[in-house]
Amino acid sequence: MEQLVNFIIRPPRAEYDPKNDLLDEEFILKGKWYQRKDVEVKNSRGDVLKCSHYMPIVSPEGKPLPCVIYCHGNSGCRADASEAAIILLPSNITVFALDFSGSGLSGGSTSLWVGMSKYSKDDLRTVVDYLRADGNVSLIGLWGRSMGAVTSLLYGAEDPSIAGVVLDSPFSDLVDLMMELVDTYKIRLPKFTVKFAIQYMRRAIQKKAKFDITNLNTIKVASSCFVPALFGHATDDDFIHPHHSDRIFEAYMGDKNIIKFEGDHNSPRPQFYFDSINIFPQCFATPRG
Repeated sequence: MEQLVNFIIRPPRAEYDPKNDLLDEEFILKGKWYQRKDVEVKNSRGDVLKCSHYMPIVSPEGKPLPCVIYCHGNSGCRADASEAAIILLPSNITVFALDFSGSGLSGGSTSLWVGMSKYSKDDLRTVVDYLRADGNVSLIGLWGRSMGAVTSLLYGAEDPSIAGVVLDSPFSDLVDLMMELVDTYKIRLPKFTVKFAIQYMRRAIQKKAKFDITNLNTIKVASSCFVPALFGHATDDDFIHPHHSDRIFEAYMGDKNIIKFEGDHNSPRPQFYFDSINIFPQCFATPRG
């Protein structure tokens, strides 16, 4: 059980080389030139966040463009946003990627899982404030995968100015997910002891990370969020089962749509899913109101 606690609190950092694992500093897509602008922003705790902003070298008509902030999953990093950049840039939507604190090359030691209710939202708020102060973006949307999807939902519920959110494989309740992981990873505990084990994990996580896992229930958040949302989930996901997205979707109060596709938690997403993101109504390019 201690192994699972450590997996939740301090998963391994993603290791990558910006020179080799990110899109080039200048690159071409569909006949147009784009650039990767690397920046550093500091969150409220003083951690330096390593970020990249993908944008056209010459902005069409010289106007600010919509921007999507990509929120990676647990043990992920900003390199995971390359696919999103390739998909969205030709539609004149810029993409901003960050390593959350405690992840990738950013500072900090708190993992995305346990910091989700507080620290990762703070990181995301820091990035949103940076982009708004920069003045080179118009509307801001969020695209999160797995734990990053939960972060996007939690932040979107607090910032109604967010134009829209893409939520790929979010979980509905952290305690439920942890109980499912006990089965998935075949941790040898008799069934009648699982709930006691979860309470042990709760106390251990509270002690190590000052975080109460029982407070992280995205269904409650979804019932007060009105930002347009597109959900996506793989039908054979055995890490975060599809019913998690179904529960959040049912409770979600804003405009919403859900797309299911073949694959598992880490499978490449199909093109029709990306096409849906690109034409997501009322989200990244059209103001609401």
